[in-house]
Amino acid sequence: MSSYEARFRVWRGDVEGGGLKDFEVEVNDGEVVLDIIHRLQATQAPDLAVRWNCKAGKCGSCSAEINGRPRLMCMTRMSVFGREETITVTPLRAFPVIRDLVTDVGFNYRKAREVPAFVPPEGVGPGEYRMFQEDVDRSQEFRKCIECFLCQDTCHVVRDHEENKTAFAGPRFLMRIAELDMHPLDAAGESGLDRSRTAQDEHGLGYCNITKCCTEVCPEGIKITDNALIPLKERAVDRKYDPLVWLGSKIRRRSS
Repeated sequence: MSSYEARFRVWRGDVEGGGLKDFEVEVNDGEVVLDIIHRLQATQAPDLAVRWNCKAGKCGSCSAEINGRPRLMCMTRMSVFGREETITVTPLRAFPVIRDLVTDVGFNYRKAREVPAFVPPEGVGPGEYRMFQEDVDRSQEFRKCIECFLCQDTCHVVRDHEENKTAFAGPRFLMRIAELDMHPLDAAGESGLDRSRTAQDEHGLGYCNITKCCTEVCPEGIKITDNALIPLKERAVDRKYDPLVWLGSKIRRRSS
């Protein structure tokens, strides 16, 4: 097994401030960035704070920015960098720092609670749900999300504009709304909830300008923009501006 000394620059600090600190650390074949962070903890910086859990790309805990790109540290192999390259590891920029590489991602859980849950169809009991396989496949892609929040971090709507956080749910939760909106058994409409309209009016769908940066950083390869956000935008526009849809809603309202 070959090894070499790599140059790392790791952000150290807390809510009061901080900065980048330089390290030289051993790297072995087959290692990922998280291995190197653990080696730094073991040999040079025992008080370095980092959040991690599974080390298998399934828990979403070890999100950070590596050379400025949001990534999972456990899924970023050292072999993608040149041996002479200095590797910079910083916390997620869109969220407040707690300490070192650990950020407060509570914003995302607050937004999750704002999304109305699945509404079961009336008269259909547990175990009686029936769906076409193509409908299952559509939403199954979105359920691969591991909530690493890399898409939330890279989205410029909140990354560069802190003031937008109150009005914008972010791509992860707009994707959740899209999943529910296209679910054939979701009875939200019958209960008076128009998911595409609330996505526009309450969750900031209009802020998204479909740059696809969320899709590019997703470690699960979910096509967030193409398969969730754009279709949700299309349905929101149809329901709000299509004259036939508008006329139909008036007729239904009058008949009821």
